[in-house]
Amino acid sequence: MGDFADLKALIEAAYPGWQVWRSDAGRWYATRTGDLTDAQLQAGLAMTLASDDEPGLRALLADQAAKKAGKEDAAE
Repeated sequence: MGDFADLKALIEAAYPGWQVWRSDAGRWYATRTGDLTDAQLQAGLAMTLASDDEPGLRALLADQAAKKAGKEDAAE
């Protein structure tokens, strides 16, 4: 497994607009760097995600990216 700083940089590069960190207890978190609208929150977008591990956080981020893309497609 890679160094946390390397994994953090890879995740943040893959998912722009998110800041990643790990708690003292070892849980992985990602928080958006910008705000969401009420409509985006109601559509299932989250400001902060939490997972027990790095693969789980990546899965949550991928789900958020898919939801955001679907929301943007619907607005067009």
